[in-house]
Amino acid sequence: MLVDAFERVPSPMTSILIENFHGAISRVDPTATAFPHREPGFNLVMTGEWLDAADDDANIGWVRETFDAVAPYTGSAVYMNYLGDDESQRVRAAYGPNWERLVALKRRWDPDNVFHLNQNVAPSG
Repeated sequence: MLVDAFERVPSPMTSILIENFHGAISRVDPTATAFPHREPGFNLVMTGEWLDAADDDANIGWVRETFDAVAPYTGSAVYMNYLGDDESQRVRAAYGPNWERLVALKRRWDPDNVFHLNQNVAPSG
């Protein structure tokens, strides 16, 4: 499926990566840090990149179509640093069981949400 999709990619700058997570990261308790996804396994990354704004529709369409095609074969976990600007609805899933603790920290240390120009953990949760 991924090979077939990649054969149709509109930009030579786009990539599909499969990362193998194992070893030291899988030996850390899921609640020891903000990042909870510690089980051994694989991570799929699709980076849609292109230069010409005239190609936006084709490239965004390819990424969304490819993502939707592989979604039934993937888990619900998501890595925070790989979220796009339009994926704020997935931030909570990125932190999993650590979400409430991070919201409490945000309320304590940044109640005015000064640091919000990222995949935000809002003080309101």
